[in-house]
Amino acid sequence: MIDTGFYTIFWREMLAIRKKFWKVLSGSLVMPVLYLVTFGWGIGRGVRVGQGNYMDFILPGIIALSAMNSSFNGVSVTLNISKLYYKTIEEILVSPISPWAITLGRILAGCVRGLFSACLIVAIGLILDVNLGFGPSFFATVLLLSFAFGALGVLAAMLTRSHEDMTNFSNFVILPMAFLSGTFFSPDLLPQPFRSLILVYPLTHGSIALRALATAQAVPLSALAVLFGYAVVLFLLAGLSVKRLEL
Repeated sequence: MIDTGFYTIFWREMLAIRKKFWKVLSGSLVMPVLYLVTFGWGIGRGVRVGQGNYMDFILPGIIALSAMNSSFNGVSVTLNISKLYYKTIEEILVSPISPWAITLGRILAGCVRGLFSACLIVAIGLILDVNLGFGPSFFATVLLLSFAFGALGVLAAMLTRSHEDMTNFSNFVILPMAFLSGTFFSPDLLPQPFRSLILVYPLTHGSIALRALATAQAVPLSALAVLFGYAVVLFLLAGLSVKRLEL
């Protein structure tokens, strides 16, 4: 179903990122640093969560949030502009590369953005001497989360018909997810039915998994299963949406 042409798409995106590296770097840092300053040092100063402080609690959530934003926006915005403004998506669609390879190449580029953003926040956490652990499983989960939102970025870009539609999608889907997915608080603090409703969000499960991994706790297998399920389903939907545009 997927040919090796995905590497061509992926490498093309990597070259584009290299040309605007400093913009990508600054864009990946601004919002997470603001969140750390506002919630970690401002509101959360002196707050204890379990056996640790609030900064230890919030950092994995901000890493998940940053990976989501970088992978989704990095894919959806560039693909939406390519489709609606530059019209270069048609040139790719008429090439011998299959829609599934185009989809995978774009998603993998989003994964790189998400992992890069997560690594920057981890570096900040190490500088601040945050008492957390970051192992291979942690970054593998970040990649899985980034893959899911990269696929969502492709799907959103293919389905929206204008830049306004993309903005509305971000406002009604991505923005609420950022604040309601346990990034800044424990989902257990919410009353029912809201506690159950936010479990629909993939970011909720990403935050839960990353927080458990960073604190050397047992990772709920249900969280990883939900993330994997979202990644598979969104990839299939994204590939079908690209194939539909080709037709």
